[in-house]
Amino acid sequence: MNAGPPVTPVRAEDITRYDAETDVLGVGFGCAGAAAAYEAATAGADVLVLERAGGPGGSSALSGGELYLGGGTPVQRACGFEDSADEMFAYLRAALGPHTDEEKLRLYCDGSAAHFDWFTDRGLVFEPTLWDAPTWMPTGRDGLMWLGENAWPYNELARPAPRGHRPAVPGFGGREVMAKLVDAARGAGAVSHDDTRATALVTDTEGRVVGVTARRHGRDLTYRARRGVVLTTGGFVDNEEMLRAHAPALLGHGKVSDGLDDGSGIRMAAALGAATRRMGTVEIALTALPALAVRGMLVDAHGRRFVNEDVYPGLYSVAAVLTRPAPYWVIVDEEGYEDVPEGERWGVVPRFVAETPAELETELGMPPGALETAVATYNTHAERGEDPYFHKDPRWVRPLRGPFAAIDPRAGFHRGGEPGAAAGTGASGFTLGGLHTTPDGEVLHVSGAPVPGLYAAGRASAGIHGEGYVSGTSLGDGTFFGRRAGRAAAAAPALATA
Repeated sequence: MNAGPPVTPVRAEDITRYDAETDVLGVGFGCAGAAAAYEAATAGADVLVLERAGGPGGSSALSGGELYLGGGTPVQRACGFEDSADEMFAYLRAALGPHTDEEKLRLYCDGSAAHFDWFTDRGLVFEPTLWDAPTWMPTGRDGLMWLGENAWPYNELARPAPRGHRPAVPGFGGREVMAKLVDAARGAGAVSHDDTRATALVTDTEGRVVGVTARRHGRDLTYRARRGVVLTTGGFVDNEEMLRAHAPALLGHGKVSDGLDDGSGIRMAAALGAATRRMGTVEIALTALPALAVRGMLVDAHGRRFVNEDVYPGLYSVAAVLTRPAPYWVIVDEEGYEDVPEGERWGVVPRFVAETPAELETELGMPPGALETAVATYNTHAERGEDPYFHKDPRWVRPLRGPFAAIDPRAGFHRGGEPGAAAGTGASGFTLGGLHTTPDGEVLHVSGAPVPGLYAAGRASAGIHGEGYVSGTSLGDGTFFGRRAGRAAAAAPALATA
């Protein structure tokens, strides 16, 4: 299978006419593209954004809407938490590591409180209340949630403070985030051409990117950018060939995307010699409810625990899929299951139930005595409110008593009434690596020099992440560095009008 259609750069001297001309040309109208478009237009540039789908939003609109923000936001203060940029940096450096981009991360943390204000200035509303339990996504309108900051070992590396900020809508909030950003970009003067797929970058004789070729409704088009092109086309989870080449850990699993994250922007820039970074880094989400896992045990196919279940669930998901034998099971007793409010179970019903761990491990095909030993060891320490192996918070530690249930992530759960199964594996993911950029979004050539006229942000670029991920750091760093890329492109020297 090919990685996609040809993306060979086009020479400007071979173009006889342009169908449109603008100062800053965006490619992709998700959160990073909207943020870049707003800032470029606010800086006085003419801005045109190409969107290959029928309208803006992309994968950002399908997300939960979490924004990882801190440093002392009004919502944090209203909920009684003190925070600082330094504490935020210490947590994220550990949770997103190893090998975070510390220059970008430092800028992100230092600017986080102001970035929160930028969102509220765009019209987003955050309720000053806290969702105080592990979850993938709160079912209410609470504006703040924990994302593993209070779990070991991170609570020993930085003062815990919740930093997951969510717009005041129940359920998935990505559409609300995108609605405000698109309105802001358009209100600032940016315009978009939908159903328009960029196909290649256009360069002049000096190697500067001066536009793109595109295709809309079967017609070939050319666009000229006087100041710069900003690529915000998303990652490459929907490109099987690129996954095989760079991120094979996601092969065979579900995709967290709108179906159009095919790496097109990365490929167009790489065809010019652009450098990439961290292309093998991925986020993985097990369809395992944190509310159940934290009240019991998460085990691998051999019945062994491997993590404290109160960490950010993306961290236990990655640990499971990348390091442990499948399948994975959430083992919970009746008390733990009933302790989760019905509305927070997302339709999950246990498939396997037994009176004893020995009976349950037989049903699950585990080695004899494996789960029985794991539960006995867990209970021995839980009697004292301890978890010496993995240090789960005592709030969630208690002995497990029969009957027992095994929750199979492969069965999925319901999101708003729709089945959430992930391609039969119980796991879905997306890519985090992409084009190597400066903090201002300049795309770097493999030589280390910026590619003139070319910028990138969002999942088309490699952002603040190292080997880890926390919810809200895609929308967060996508918009933060999208803003910087938009301003930088708007400030670039302009070409003469064609």
